[in-house]
Amino acid sequence: MAPHDTNEPEYVGFWARVGAALLDTILLMMLTVPLLWHLYGPAYWHEPSFDGGLADLFISWVLPAIAVMLFWLARSTTPGKIAIDAVIVDARTGEQPSARQFLLRYIGYYVSTIPLGLGLFWVGIDPRKQGWHDKMAGTVVVKRRKPSVRRR
Repeated sequence: MAPHDTNEPEYVGFWARVGAALLDTILLMMLTVPLLWHLYGPAYWHEPSFDGGLADLFISWVLPAIAVMLFWLARSTTPGKIAIDAVIVDARTGEQPSARQFLLRYIGYYVSTIPLGLGLFWVGIDPRKQGWHDKMAGTVVVKRRKPSVRRR
């Protein structure tokens, strides 16, 4: 047996997850910014007192939440995590988390950012690389297991 051959999951660390989150943010912006520009024009970004109303709320907050949740439900990952070969799994079973866990995880992002982002930085010091959002939902982010090749 090879020295690295183990059933223990390989938890994805802080900087890899930062890179994945940046990629996801860029992709979401490629969806939302053109919509906001089309609806509101440059006033959206240049007028401090601008209020975009319900359409702004939907495009800036609800649409990204729906997109992320759909990716999580369909693939247990996002495009950014796909790029780093990572997947979100239930911390106890290693299986795909439930819709409830994914919803708690998404809400947990807001909880994690409130105290100066401490809940997100927690990924860097936690032994299982869990942020507060992961702990709230009972999830971990791990490297996707590649199918093993049997040698004869």
